[in-house]
Amino acid sequence: MSAEPRSVEVRIAEQVPPGTRADSYIADTLRLFSRSQARKRVTRLLLNGKPVKLSRRLVPGDLLFVEYRDAPVVELLPEDIPLSILYEDRNVVVVDKPVGLVVHPAAGNPSGTLVNALLYHCSRLGGEFPEGEVRPGVVHRLDKGTSGVIITAKNLASREFLARQFRLRRVSKLYVAIVQGQPPAEAGRIESRLARDRRNRKRFREGIHGKRAVTLYRVLRRKAGHCLLSLRPHTGRTHQLRVHLSSLGCPIVGDSLYGSKVRAEMMLHACRLRLRLPGCPQATSFRSPLPARFASYWRGLGSAR
Repeated sequence: MSAEPRSVEVRIAEQVPPGTRADSYIADTLRLFSRSQARKRVTRLLLNGKPVKLSRRLVPGDLLFVEYRDAPVVELLPEDIPLSILYEDRNVVVVDKPVGLVVHPAAGNPSGTLVNALLYHCSRLGGEFPEGEVRPGVVHRLDKGTSGVIITAKNLASREFLARQFRLRRVSKLYVAIVQGQPPAEAGRIESRLARDRRNRKRFREGIHGKRAVTLYRVLRRKAGHCLLSLRPHTGRTHQLRVHLSSLGCPIVGDSLYGSKVRAEMMLHACRLRLRLPGCPQATSFRSPLPARFASYWRGLGSAR
């Protein structure tokens, strides 16, 4: 039998901008699930006691009632997916993630992920985390189109030890990207606030109500209207580097979501990660060389300078 629906009833606060859609409020303020998931999981929606659609606009003082189904249980299965392991001990596995590999199962990607590969590689991994955990071992993420260094934990204590460093911004991260266009300076700092784009839930955008995001960049080489950049994110917002570079008018090659017109794999690579490992007093650096797709794309451009 299916589980009984859950429900929540809330009074819309004064701080909520008038005109906010009900599905946006459910996703961004209540954080129950995404707007796309709302269409599948909301079974009843009442505004001031009357049935309404998810597109209904809200105003402060409204009483919103949401009845919804729990998400389907994801069955995590070990999968024999080859991994390039940079380092491993009893607490962590550091992987050189290839482009195209999703980190953990989610809507649209129920299998074939890094988590499935880790469950096969570390046979005891599933038993080290609570039952029903859909992201066992995941400490941080790289987008599907981003390659490079990612660290995972083999147990709860190690995951919390690593996650705390990310929360306190004690982790040093270095990325390399090929972008279209020319940044305004040889080196610079990009600082803005990022929030999910209400018109396209797959995108993020700059806005005054978002979370603070800081990126340092440096031009390494220029060639035929393109630049090879080094990137140091001081914060870890979703799509941060992609949004920041697009805001400069320099989208990452292959990043069609943020303005690239080039049909290619995304040219963004996490080449170095530095942090402390459980039980180690000093920080350790892990490096991944630039993938072949970078050299191939760069050679195909015109004269360098």
